[in-house]
Amino acid sequence: MELAHYSDYAVRLVNTEEPARGTDALTSADAARALFGASTQDARRVTDADVTRFRNVRGRLRSIFEAADSGDHVLAVDLLNSLLMEFPVSPQISGHETLGPDGAPNWHMHLADHPSNASAGYAAIASMGLAFHLTEYGADRLGLCQAPPCRNAYLDTSTNRSRRYCSDRCATRANVAAYRARKREEADGSGKSGRTARASQDARAASEV
Repeated sequence: MELAHYSDYAVRLVNTEEPARGTDALTSADAARALFGASTQDARRVTDADVTRFRNVRGRLRSIFEAADSGDHVLAVDLLNSLLMEFPVSPQISGHETLGPDGAPNWHMHLADHPSNASAGYAAIASMGLAFHLTEYGADRLGLCQAPPCRNAYLDTSTNRSRRYCSDRCATRANVAAYRARKREEADGSGKSGRTARASQDARAASEV
């Protein structure tokens, strides 16, 4: 498994909640299990008690994205370091899952966690993945969607650091809203110009009387 993949764990968990919309998808053990994706072995360890712990980690991860998005990169790193210390992992070389063309193991780095419960394991992987992303691309690559009311987290991997939205859907919605706002301004401007022109004509007519 590529190390960069682990950063998606953080985004996946943060985006189970949309505070501005008042929605929360993390309401059951099944919802928590879904966070693991294809890692069914880890998912099987989830219990009802993990849901509250997942929510706690989610809030702390969101705080990291909020700090980075606001430009307070030192705070973002401090918050992330706190999670790394609380939920440590051990990098290990693995090759038992896939074989190369010659039949030999396809050696790759793997993050081995030693958690006391499923939520701790998830937190360890998510935190380490986010740390790899931050040190590779920079803290300014951790963002929150700029299309109100959505504030979903995203990881910017664009070449020119231009990403502002969590998805194409939000980008389209923001562009449409901006277009409509411009049209309203243009319409208001045309109306004001027309009223000014009529006022000038009335003034000239009055002076001629």
